[in-house]
Parts: sequence; C-alpha cells; structure tokens
Amino acid sequence: MEDKIVRTGDSLLHSLETRVPLDSTGKISFDHIYAEPDPRAFFDTLGGVGYHIPQLAKPYFTKLIEEYRAERGVAEPTVLDVGCSYGVNAVLQRCDATMDELYDYYTGEDALALDHDSLVAADRKWVRSHAGTEEIRFIGLDNSGPALAYAKSAGFVDEIIHADLEQDDPTPEQQDLLSDVDLVISTGCIGYVTDRTIARVATESRPWMAHFVLRMFSYEPVAETLAEQGYETAGVDGVFRQRRFASDEERTQILDKLASAGVDPDGLESDGWLYAQLYISRPAGAGTELADVLNAVSA
Repeated sequence: MEDKIVRTGDSLLHSLETRVPLDSTGKISFDHIYAEPDPRAFFDTLGGVGYHIPQLAKPYFTKLIEEYRAERGVAEPTVLDVGCSYGVNAVLQRCDATMDELYDYYTGEDALALDHDSLVAADRKWVRSHAGTEEIRFIGLDNSGPALAYAKSAGFVDEIIHADLEQDDPTPEQQDLLSDVDLVISTGCIGYVTDRTIARVATESRPWMAHFVLRMFSYEPVAETLAEQGYETAGVDGVFRQRRFASDEERTQILDKLASAGVDPDGLESDGWLYAQLYISRPAGAGTELADVLNAVSA
C-alpha cells in the first residue's frame, strides 16, 4: 500500500510547493481540499504526499472498540471522529476498506466521470454492499460544512456536528449527540484542535479516546486537561508515518519546530516523513486497567 501511494504524486509535489502556502504551524495548508463538495480533490491531493495514517490507525481503533465492547457490554458503540473531514476513518471501519481502494476509486476514471449526485448515490450503494457485521454508529465532528455534508449524505457517518469547539460550546442539539458518545478518535487534528475541543467532547458519558498526534505537537495539554476530568493517559509504543513532506520549505519549518520542542527527528522526520504517536486517554477507575487496555491494543 505505502509504495503505491507514494508513487502517485511526484508531479503534484512540485505544484504543491509552488502554489500552496504554509499554515501557522509550518505545515502545507490543505484547507482548499476540505471546501470541495466531494472527496475527489482530497484523495487526489493527499495521494500525492503518501497520506495513509487512517490505514495505520485502523487496527488500533478496531482493537479499542473491541475492548470497549467487552468491558462495557455495548453492542453498538458510538464513535466520534474529531476532524473527520469526509468520513475516511468511518469508511475504513464500517466497510473494511483500505486507503489504496479509496485512492484508486476516487482518482479513477469511473468516479471522475460522475456528477455530484451520481457519486453520492454510488457511494451509498457501495456502503450498503460492503458494510460489515459489526454495528458501529459514527458521528463526524468538523468545521468543514462541505466535507461533513458529503460524509453524511454518502452514508459514511450517521450524524454530523458542524462546529468549531475551539471557540464555541456545543449547542443543545450537539450536546445531545455528544452525550451518547462511547469513544473519541482522531488522526492528525490535534495541534489544530486543542484541549478546549477535547474537554468539550469529554461529556458525562466519559468516552474512551484514541488520538494519533503528530510529533511536532504536544499531547500534554490535552492529557492534563483530561486528568482534571478524571482521565488517565498513556502513549502506545512506536511511531506512525502520516505523510511525506510536501515541499523543502515545509520540511525545513517542521524540522526547526521539532528542534525547538526538543524532539529528535533523526531517522524519522529527517528522512522526509511526518510521524505521529498514538495516545489513549481513558477514565480512571474503570473495570480494566489502562495498562491492560494498552497491551491489548498494541498486541
């Protein structure tokens, strides 16, 4: 999978470097791909930089959901995906799909030939035919209205929350949805999303959480805020490739940011890839010790 995705976008990297600015974190800004009415630009652009963290995250999310089912006896857990965009994590879980399959489809001639309504209809049909036997309810949280609308209309997620919880408290309707959440997941939004958002989704339901966080960002503020709400946090051993650097300028900026944070990039980011770490946060005092959950997830 990894080699195939990496090879798709050499020419795209040059166009990204010449036309897309860096954001406030030092990373290339991909904001434009989340404003599209469907995910074709998302997969076309991110395929060019080898983005595959959702695929690497998938088995860890699967195991955590299994552990939650076993401990809580919940047949159909509700999963909140923070920064869900077009619902990729939900599709990978719900339909046992791979990132390669999604890249091939959304950048292929058949999908490119469809108008918006036809693409939605095709995706809804595909979800119905590929859905697994394990029942999971997905809620997508994002501040991109177009991406959320597609995720919901295509059947990738069951409910959506269009909100910026960095700035605002959830509305009563959004809070009702959050109160049903059993698990919270994310793949790369921490750093843009801070402890303010995570604290607002750690409702009275006290969901378990699993966040893949780029090494350039610290999870400590989130962990400290969650600790005030009765959570304990631990990191899973190992690192996970998120994507390639999209330009020399981005690489320089990120390496400088890592050095300032005291994070050694040698053998990782220095080789041209952004890397993430996985953190699991869970209410203290539950039936299974966090160490046992970590061992199960990382096995």
